[in-house]
Amino acid sequence: MNIALVAHDKKKDDLIVLIKTYAHILEKHQLFATGTTGKRIAEATGLPVHCFRSGPLGGDQEIGAAVARGEMDMIIFFRDPLTAQPHEPDVSALMRLCDVYSIPLSTNMGGSEILIRSIEQGDFESLKLSHNDEPPA
Repeated sequence: MNIALVAHDKKKDDLIVLIKTYAHILEKHQLFATGTTGKRIAEATGLPVHCFRSGPLGGDQEIGAAVARGEMDMIIFFRDPLTAQPHEPDVSALMRLCDVYSIPLSTNMGGSEILIRSIEQGDFESLKLSHNDEPPA
């Protein structure tokens, strides 16, 4: 699976804890991330991570484009709901694309643990079948 990892500044440490905890599962998949988040994950875990641009510099949009092209299977996005983000429209657009294309999205630790454990159990068969379908009209 192609999994995108994104975290706002105050949430990066939490995401790294999650990735370290589930590295034994995630190492079997292709990881993508926005710039700084990806570099920090790679340094902390040793896992290979393809890094897009930083979120405010277009990284969220790059991940959104990958979703629209059928190239992402899951997004884990640790958002900071208590801090204003200058690129909030990009964040909203990415979340909207996940809804349009039925891409699993989690924005917190609890939901992310459920998604990652579901990967391990092979619970995404319908995603494999519909991955490249066009969005509903």
